[in-house]
Amino acid sequence: MNKVNHRKSGIDDINLIDAHYQSFAFKRHYHLDYHLGLITDGQQQYYFNGARHQAGAGQLVIMPPDEIHDGQPQQQGYKVKVFSISPEWLDHQASELSGNCQVHFPQHNVTDSQLFFQLSQLHAQLGNPHFPQLAKDCMPIEYFSQLLGRYSQLRPQPVVALGSKDLHQLRDYLMANLDQKISLDDLARLCDLSPSQLLRQFKKATGMTPYAWLARLRLEHAMALLKAGYCSTDVAYYVGFYDQAHFTRTFKQAFGVAPSEI
Repeated sequence: MNKVNHRKSGIDDINLIDAHYQSFAFKRHYHLDYHLGLITDGQQQYYFNGARHQAGAGQLVIMPPDEIHDGQPQQQGYKVKVFSISPEWLDHQASELSGNCQVHFPQHNVTDSQLFFQLSQLHAQLGNPHFPQLAKDCMPIEYFSQLLGRYSQLRPQPVVALGSKDLHQLRDYLMANLDQKISLDDLARLCDLSPSQLLRQFKKATGMTPYAWLARLRLEHAMALLKAGYCSTDVAYYVGFYDQAHFTRTFKQAFGVAPSEI
């Protein structure tokens, strides 16, 4: 049986997930946040950077925002503790260490027993409502600074061109219009491309069609709104779902948990 529990950490930029995936498989998708997964039991297989990889107990999987990936349980499944961290928070920690650039992790699968233990303890303590707030404020900075110091590099933020726009500009447009009906012609005109040119360039840049990418963007924003305390019915409307049942079904297919359980 699959079990997924989303929790707040007491820090706005960090959310927590405890999960046991026995049969649930993630289709190819992306996140708006960093997802740092501590595999505590079992094995996971996942696609990332054009290849398939394995991660087992004791390993940390680092999944940056906007990177296309999937995930499947192996044999008896796997248990994982996930930190969902806003890129602004992690970039800020990196800038205080080394200067103002985007964080980059050359190694996405890390075996480091000391760091794994520390982050496991942090995950447990951030989810504990009785743990002192001052400790909750200090420990993430301390432990994630160790992760950044050992395994990250800094690089200029890459620009993915799509005609006269780039992917970040296109995402800003979509985020501002999530509740609207958006056509391929709309996006093509925005980028000064023909529809077929935009479709080809977009798939080459992201590995997804514009429709699939937009659908995931809607779901990612829906997750953020639910965690912020908005009710499911309002969230469905805000992100462009006009059928509550369709929203609930699509959300559960994507995350393995119903909107009402967030």
